[in-house]
Amino acid sequence: VFSHRDAQLKSMELTISKAEKYMGQFCTLLAAYTRKTAKLRDKADSLVQQLHDYASNEGPELRICLKNFAEDLAMVQDYRQAEVERLETRVVSPLKAYGNIVKTKRVNLKRFSADRNQEIKELQRLEKLRLRNPSDIQSIAETNLQKASSNANRSSRQMEETITDFQRQKLCDVKRIFSDFIMVEMLFHAKALEVYTHTFNNLEMMDIDKDLEFFRNQIQISGPLLENTAAISTLPQYPSPTPSTLRLTQ
Repeated sequence: VFSHRDAQLKSMELTISKAEKYMGQFCTLLAAYTRKTAKLRDKADSLVQQLHDYASNEGPELRICLKNFAEDLAMVQDYRQAEVERLETRVVSPLKAYGNIVKTKRVNLKRFSADRNQEIKELQRLEKLRLRNPSDIQSIAETNLQKASSNANRSSRQMEETITDFQRQKLCDVKRIFSDFIMVEMLFHAKALEVYTHTFNNLEMMDIDKDLEFFRNQIQISGPLLENTAAISTLPQYPSPTPSTLRLTQ
């Protein structure tokens, strides 16, 4: 019996330790992943501002093209912000919760171990009394042993149920957390692809020759004549896809 309970206790300890180790590592890595994503969003916001500044100093074709690009890039960062928030809520937070879950299971395991140790202690006491052979004291010791064994058996059954429930919940949580991670990433990249497809088509329509003509006129002519030869871009200023058509579901 004691050998079985020792093996049972070690198995339970190993289950909890593995969960603590790997869920903790996943939490650390995915929290860092989320922070890196947020930093990427910040860098992209700076790029949007730089594009606007640069566009204001260029010819009509490039100016409109870059402004469209900046608007589209800014929209992608809105989706990236949603990605960051969803990663925090659906992935990182549930993993953080395992810190307290593991602590609770360790308390339960400690209680089970204490009941087991008490049973062993009562058995050892009974064995010593049997050697001395006072029947009345031995009877009391046997009663104490029965009580300790009963507590240990009950504690063992409860701990088996607790660890089984813990394992079941862990499996469900791992499946759900990583499914949510993939879904969040898929949503972001699908929306980003839609916006960037629009941006790419917009860049392809830019007429470089028109801006070169405008540039030549600038360096060859000055004064009032320059105003008469200023080029006007024929590049349509396509609006970015509206957020309503690209809304991410919560």
